[in-house]
Order: sequence, then C-alpha cells, then structure tokens
Amino acid sequence: QVQLVESGGGLVQPGGSLRLSCAASGFTFSSALMRWYRQAPGKERELVAGISSFRVTNYGDSVKGRFTISRDNAKNTVYLQMNSLKPEDTAVYYCNAWRSGTILGWGQGTQVTVSS
Repeated sequence: QVQLVESGGGLVQPGGSLRLSCAASGFTFSSALMRWYRQAPGKERELVAGISSFRVTNYGDSVKGRFTISRDNAKNTVYLQMNSLKPEDTAVYYCNAWRSGTILGWGQGTQVTVSS
C-alpha cells in the first residue's frame, strides 16, 4: 500500500525558511518521479517542484530560486527546502509519486503559513 507522509510545515515569518519532508513507502521509491504541490484557500492545486529518478528537477515559476527539491533514496524521502518565504507561499503542501505517467498516491498534506 502506497503511503506518503508529509511533515515540517508550520508558521514562519516572511523571509524565513522551512524544510518539508515526505516519507514514502509501499513502492520502489528510487524509480519514482516525486513532486510537491500546494493549494491555497480558494485556489487550484499547483505544481511547486518535481524531481525525477535521475534527480532532474523542475520548479514552478513562482518558487524558482527560492525553493529546492531533493531526495534521499536510502531514506525513501523527498524534501522541499523553502527559503525567502512570502505570505503568498501560504498553502497546504502535498507530495505525490508518479511512475510511467500514473499517480501512485498523495500524502495528506502539511500546512505552511507565512505571516508576521
């Protein structure tokens, strides 16, 4: 059974940093494409960042240069380092896993709130 468990969210001031983690199980993590998405109240879910099994990364335009996605295949975990956070980064952040164009599963999400 595929399980994805996000952690690391919280309240942070503008300009601050957070690191999100997503622990995966139930599938071959090293061969999966992993992605982070976010959804703010009243908005559609948007892609934040992705990392392939070959560690090729891509980012949404709004987070380029501020966020970094990485993975540790030994720990079956994908990370999202978020720096220079802005109030508009406030959202619930989700991770998911893909293989061969199919979504394997979603996590339950972790809340990130950027506010002074």
